[in-house]
Amino acid sequence: MNIQGKWALVTGASSGIGEQFARQLAKEGGHLVLVARSKNKLESLASELRKKHGVKVEVIPADLGKEGAPGGLYRQCQLLNLEIELLVNNAGFATHGLFEQVSGVRQHEEVMLNVAAVVDMTHLFLPEMLRRNSGAVINVASTAGFQPLPYMAVYGATKAFVLSFTQALWWENRNSGVQFFTLCPGATDTAFFSVVGTEEAAVGKKDTPERVVEVALRALKDGKLYVVPGTQNYIGTQIGRFMTRKQGLRLVGGMLRPRDGSTNHKKTSGPSDLAGWMIQEVHS
Repeated sequence: MNIQGKWALVTGASSGIGEQFARQLAKEGGHLVLVARSKNKLESLASELRKKHGVKVEVIPADLGKEGAPGGLYRQCQLLNLEIELLVNNAGFATHGLFEQVSGVRQHEEVMLNVAAVVDMTHLFLPEMLRRNSGAVINVASTAGFQPLPYMAVYGATKAFVLSFTQALWWENRNSGVQFFTLCPGATDTAFFSVVGTEEAAVGKKDTPERVVEVALRALKDGKLYVVPGTQNYIGTQIGRFMTRKQGLRLVGGMLRPRDGSTNHKKTSGPSDLAGWMIQEVHS
């Protein structure tokens, strides 16, 4: 698709893959709506892109994991008379550790941002694309979406949802002029793991966010259904076809097992925070 002179909305745009989507789309002449919680980071990026590429950039700070936030964002775009040609649902975060030891509140927020916000944003912006018979939706999933993830159970399940959801909508809209595409990156060199406070969730060699987005935009233009950047990452997503479920769980569980010995199921009086293992709203 040609984004020049058209509007793209990128969530989680303050850093990582979201920031790279903003930079590369601006380089192609696309106008931008940048969305994340950090207004200062968005304003700084917007100022840079306006000066460097001469594009229009709107900044809308929002926490899309909050109930009603996607609707509020959509209404602001309407008030600004913005026709969104490309929607990039990138915002998300993960948790790591034994399910019952991770804050239940935090895991609920994880589902709200990784799943509910993606559904709501797509439902809000898709009808206008269908009326124009043009547009595209990029949903950022992960290699985590191809198999269950012990010690990252909620994160893996949310990304499996995103992958399934997007592919289903690809089929429904294949003759509508609106593209649906899923980006499934592996470990990427962003703030994702520094914020989580551990590298234990990183599997394999880290890719750069620049290359991940380059691969994604090229695959979108080629009309692909999804892309997994990196040959090793792609092989990793397919290897489960040649294993039993238990074998796959044993392999992945061994990779993601916390190394501090906190894998014993201990009785707790209530949800614990495990704050060092919580990833803020930085999706990579």
